[in-house]
Amino acid sequence: MTVPPQKPADLPPGSYIHREPGPLRRALPWLVLAALVLGLVTLGYFLARNMAGRPKSFTIYFVEGGWKRFLLGLLAACGVLALTSLIGQRWGRWRTGRRISYLAVLGDQLTHLFLILVVLVAVYPIFYVLVAAFDPRNSLFAFPDFGNPNIFYRTGLLPNLQVLSLENFRRLFDGVVIPGWQLLLAGVAGAALAVLLLFTLSRRFGRESAGQSKVRTWALRVLTVSLALLVVFMTPAQFTGQGNESKFLLSVRNTLLVSGLTGLLAILLSTTAGYAMARLRFPGRFEALLFFIFIQMFPVFLALVAVYTLMVLLGLNNTFTGLILAYSGGAIAFNTWIFKGYVESLPESLEEAAMVDGATRWQTFLRVVLPLSGGMLAFIFLNQFIGTYAEFILANVLLTGVEKWTVGVMLLSFTSGQFATKWGVFAAAATLGALPIVALFYGFQRYFVGGAVAGGVKE
Repeated sequence: MTVPPQKPADLPPGSYIHREPGPLRRALPWLVLAALVLGLVTLGYFLARNMAGRPKSFTIYFVEGGWKRFLLGLLAACGVLALTSLIGQRWGRWRTGRRISYLAVLGDQLTHLFLILVVLVAVYPIFYVLVAAFDPRNSLFAFPDFGNPNIFYRTGLLPNLQVLSLENFRRLFDGVVIPGWQLLLAGVAGAALAVLLLFTLSRRFGRESAGQSKVRTWALRVLTVSLALLVVFMTPAQFTGQGNESKFLLSVRNTLLVSGLTGLLAILLSTTAGYAMARLRFPGRFEALLFFIFIQMFPVFLALVAVYTLMVLLGLNNTFTGLILAYSGGAIAFNTWIFKGYVESLPESLEEAAMVDGATRWQTFLRVVLPLSGGMLAFIFLNQFIGTYAEFILANVLLTGVEKWTVGVMLLSFTSGQFATKWGVFAAAATLGALPIVALFYGFQRYFVGGAVAGGVKE
């Protein structure tokens, strides 16, 4: 007896009918792949035709038919991966006894090859800037060494490592006067940083105890206080060098001061506004949220004329106060939406219980919501700190005078000299200027991921 197929109404709750994908859906990935390959081939053809009609540059090492060798090498690598994928697929099927798709294994291998090439292309400019920072010849570009038998030196992919020195870094600290108490604070900060790194490495290899957690917390507090004191009490009078490069450390201090105060102000504004948007119901609430989304669509430089005019009228141009206010105004919308989403994910019963016990709405916010928002507060601060640290356009418009410059404006001065561009000093300054952001992002990366998820997902 043949059982007729069940209709959707005859199926038990929670079940579904499995339908095979149609031919168009099965062919869609292959069509996309074919379009991608065709686009890359077309792009390569027009690029090669354009390069063929131009005179050869003396800074580029040309190999006749080099693109053919590159493609043949790439095809050879793909062939090796195809062979190793077949061996791995057969070996895995024999070991596990399960059916393993050869195309899946080959796809993984080709994906890894593509990712390796992408990583090499992305890392190479960073590597070359780091090498240029130690090159005293004031050169940022690779020049081929046609007489060298090594292909990397002959093509200019690798610079001359025999001439490297610390001359560019020395120029950045030329004429800097550091009092003894600042050296002591720097030593304390370095010791606290070493403790943090030690406990971070130990936590990767084992579980952190309660005592270690307390030590790490106190080390973080000592590091924060020491750096804050160094930033606040460092003065322009300590920098007695002649050139702009001797005041680079002052620009780092200015950037840290502006970024830190902007991050604190962003926490103050976005937490109060986000909590009000999440928990209070008042006329114009929905319109305000839409307005926040609307202003996020416009880039910052569209408001440069208005911001500059306001700062001139208020007498805040060429001041850190005006720059901090300009940065803080642009931080309200995004951070408010993030904190609003996080507050809405918290159980409202906690606040209701506190208000039943006699707490006001403000006390509930301070004593219940904020203690539960430590990770989100760190995310807002670090997100605003990093965005402000890397900002250049507003700082270049509002700040004049080398003693007020931030890192971005200082780096611009190295590339716009009257007679020569200081590429070596620029690379050294860019390397040192990136260290605070790298340290912050590495040390607090979990807050970026956790804060973005917590603020974007509503339970």
